[in-house]
Amino acid sequence: MIDGGFAVTTPLWDSEPLARALGVPVYLKMEALQPCGSFKIRGLGAVCAARVAAGARRLLCSSGGNAGLAVAYAGRRLGVPVTVVVPRSTTAWARERIAAEGAAVVEHGAAWAEAHAYALENMSEGTAYVHPFDDPEIWEGHAPMIDEAAVQLASYTGEPPGAVVVAVGGGGLLCGVLLGMQRVGWGAVPVLAVETTGAASLAAAIAADALVSLAKIDTLATTLGAARVAAEALAWTRRRSVQAWQVSDGAAVVACERFLDDHRVLVEPACGAGLSAIYDAAAPLRGRSSVLVIVCGGAGVSLALLRAWVQATRGA
Repeated sequence: MIDGGFAVTTPLWDSEPLARALGVPVYLKMEALQPCGSFKIRGLGAVCAARVAAGARRLLCSSGGNAGLAVAYAGRRLGVPVTVVVPRSTTAWARERIAAEGAAVVEHGAAWAEAHAYALENMSEGTAYVHPFDDPEIWEGHAPMIDEAAVQLASYTGEPPGAVVVAVGGGGLLCGVLLGMQRVGWGAVPVLAVETTGAASLAAAIAADALVSLAKIDTLATTLGAARVAAEALAWTRRRSVQAWQVSDGAAVVACERFLDDHRVLVEPACGAGLSAIYDAAAPLRGRSSVLVIVCGGAGVSLALLRAWVQATRGA
């Protein structure tokens, strides 16, 4: 696969505030500092570059926000037009960011699955469809964040982390992280896969030992809103230690607030879900030698939106 060259090497931060909350060292892989504000540019940028090199004249994506922004950014850099189909749940802020990259934004459906189906039905000649998470090339593109983290962590501890925390929507980040962990020899390191309770498709799949399509997505963390997790994400849970963990929307939003105070970085509730497992000292993480958190970031957030989410989850 062609490396799009759009992603940057992100820093690894030793977080004293989160370490204090959990009681063990906590290291943050700061994917929120990617050019598009999230990890998505890694795999999706590489896929976009490969599709254009293979002859695609247009790019099409369906997205709750972050994937669409990554494809729009890559398309602008590659000089090809982009259309992003978003569901009604995508925030106006995220739509504006996508459109600002020059992409056409089309709304269809209440949730991502409907936007995805609509995009596939409206393919045209010369157009490459870029799936937001379920593609081996995307996972391969995400994996280098763990190659980077392994080198960076060595300067702090010289040891693998005691656990890795990953937020899960469709499972693209999870698959990429697990692929990277296998590559660097972290196969025995457990992973805590965090979802909000209204979008817990991985937890449902693990419980059923089969892919499950949720009847409804009900969460503020709209970029976690995949009703059905990628098959490869479930397959990984059968091969190694991956524990599903659920948090409330309220906990995710509080984590966003606290992270903004602690590290001066604004992230969306999808990322806050993973951070809340640290702030609330989730039982599977207590007593670990250290914890590595993928701070996945997010395009669909502004200070005004965060304030609105705080009011909504506190009943104000």
